[in-house]
Formats: sequence, C-alpha cells, structure tokens
Amino acid sequence: MTTQNAINIRLFFLGCVAVAGIFGALTASRKIFFMQAMPALLAMLFVWLSK
Repeated sequence: MTTQNAINIRLFFLGCVAVAGIFGALTASRKIFFMQAMPALLAMLFVWLSK
C-alpha cells in the first residue's frame, strides 16, 4: 500500500465519522457535533496537512 492510499483511507473513515456526527447534531443534539464531528474534522485537517 502506498502512502497516498493510506492517507486516502484515513480521510475516508474520518469523513464517515464526521458525517455521522453532523447528522447526529442535526437530528438529535448539537453536543454531538462538538464531541464527534469536530475532532474528526480536525483530524482530517491534520492528516491532509501531513501530505
């Protein structure tokens, strides 16, 4: 597996977590955004910057 593939896999799964957190924030509680989606979005940013 190349480094680019590993980065893409990380971004994909972090994106799934972020989407789930955003959906949960819209349908259940805003707190979910800050507990789940925000850390995932920050992790995506750091993974993307590490390229």
